[in-house]
Amino acid sequence: MQSRILSRRDLAFLLYEWLDAEALTRRERFAEHSRETFDAAIDTCEQIATDLFAPHNKKSDQQEPSFDGERVHLIPEVKTALDAFAAAGLMAAGQDFERGGMQLPCLVEKAAFAWFKAANVSTCAYPFLTIASANTLLKCGTPEQIERYVTPMLAGRYLGTMCLSEPQAGSSLSDISTRALAQADGSYRLWGNKMWISAGEHELSENIIHLVLAKVPGPDGKPIAGVKGISLFIVPKFLVNSDGSRGERNDVVLAGLNHKMGYRGTTNCLLNFGEGKFRPLGQAGAIGYLVGQQHRGLANMFHMMNEARIGVGLGAAALGYTGYLHALDYARTRPQGRHPLNKDPSQPQLPIIQHTDVKRMLLAQKAYVEGGMALCLYCARLVDDQRTAPDFEERRRAGLLLDILTPVAKSWPSQWCLEANNLAIQVHGGYGYTREYNVEQFYRDNRLNPIHEGTHGIQGLDLLGRKVVMQDGAALKALARLMQASIARAQDDAMLAPWGRALAAVLARIGKVTAALYAAGDANKTLANASCYLEAFGHTVVAWIWLEQALAAQRGTTPDSDFYRGKLQAAAYFFRWELPKVGSQLDLLESLDTTTLDMQDSWF
Repeated sequence: MQSRILSRRDLAFLLYEWLDAEALTRRERFAEHSRETFDAAIDTCEQIATDLFAPHNKKSDQQEPSFDGERVHLIPEVKTALDAFAAAGLMAAGQDFERGGMQLPCLVEKAAFAWFKAANVSTCAYPFLTIASANTLLKCGTPEQIERYVTPMLAGRYLGTMCLSEPQAGSSLSDISTRALAQADGSYRLWGNKMWISAGEHELSENIIHLVLAKVPGPDGKPIAGVKGISLFIVPKFLVNSDGSRGERNDVVLAGLNHKMGYRGTTNCLLNFGEGKFRPLGQAGAIGYLVGQQHRGLANMFHMMNEARIGVGLGAAALGYTGYLHALDYARTRPQGRHPLNKDPSQPQLPIIQHTDVKRMLLAQKAYVEGGMALCLYCARLVDDQRTAPDFEERRRAGLLLDILTPVAKSWPSQWCLEANNLAIQVHGGYGYTREYNVEQFYRDNRLNPIHEGTHGIQGLDLLGRKVVMQDGAALKALARLMQASIARAQDDAMLAPWGRALAAVLARIGKVTAALYAAGDANKTLANASCYLEAFGHTVVAWIWLEQALAAQRGTTPDSDFYRGKLQAAAYFFRWELPKVGSQLDLLESLDTTTLDMQDSWF
């Protein structure tokens, strides 16, 4: 039976027929790998996700974590699944062999891990936050910190978090007030509160390693204003002794759980640091250890945040994908109604997949989720190129492309794969709106993704305000060259050539509109409609992704013709139905419209 979690056939197409994962094995880091070892890793993830993550997805949603004032309680299946994940060595899947890792390419790791995001996004949040935390410490931590904290994290004994936001600050990290004071022994004591901390408290592991942003006072004893005063600290739930054994409880405690619309199986916490409930080494204040240089905390944390942003996009695509597969299965098995030219009630009803409007909804979902998945895996391939490409210029170009595509990879799937979940509910009709069917949970779970790790609006400001103009537009120029190369290849194909020309026209307009926005000479006017710019830019990028998939599908072999025809039809849908939407958005942007900018509070 075909899985309703993800499509293994589509992943194989993206990995091997489009992104050429096998070519990575010619690089020194991946020389011991082959398609067989890549597939074995994906097999393992698919099996564990199917057998241990998916079965309790609904249960963890209905029986969300609870706090009795002393302990957090979760259903036991969560720990069973996490133990299996760790036992399979997946915490270290992308790490060096010397660290007990598999040294998998990022591309293969993300494709394999998509199974967990689609199967149970709440449970997989615990290990994936840990992996991101460990990667940050590997880049920024000292050898002693890596040995003491990262080694047990990669073994699955410790789990990790990222503690950025605060109740009064939200996404405005320059306004955080958690403070850190240096101690005589080289450690720090922290006081403050952190809000929306996923996986912030539980008993799923021996320890929890919090990566915490806090401000160290300046020479005058006052916090340094803005983001320049932020530093990054390791704050463990339990102190870790020099021999690696667990020490006393640190002064970080759970103040309460947040009750979410979705993602309910992941504890989401308000944490208090330094409230004095626990007094490590005889006094109040959470003990923390500086990571990297003082006042460089935000730059260090961005290692984790950028990884998390691509992960958010991948999770959004995966949730949209599983919703699509559930809707597809339902549409094939649910009889209802007849064709307009056949009203005879004595004739059998049709499976609803035969109705044109249902086909429209399914085709839209397919275009969104396969486009979103392809975009995120393309970014993972860029990570591999940035790290391991033999040519310096290729590594530099991959870095530029990652810079400009990260806000798109985070936001486009979060918007449009959520819409795929919306359409999956609609395909199910009234049944889709009930808790007995899975699609309503997929929508609720996915609704978080436009919010966390930088909201939709923040990604728009990042793209238009920074990424397209940095280094005199170097990233935008690099992306445009890539698109133009695809367009040139498409000109030799009668089916694809019109799509290439349509993409070329939109790409040229984006360049002109970007110049017009900056010619305004007023940052408020330039950035007033940054979210609209992000959406137009994102649709253009995904149109290019679909052109690339179509080029690969045209090379497909006859025995799998239905698969390739499906790819080409989804690409046709995107170019006929979706890309034209960009025109009106670019018209609005080019006019420097100030309707929203000019609106006043008192007019609402």
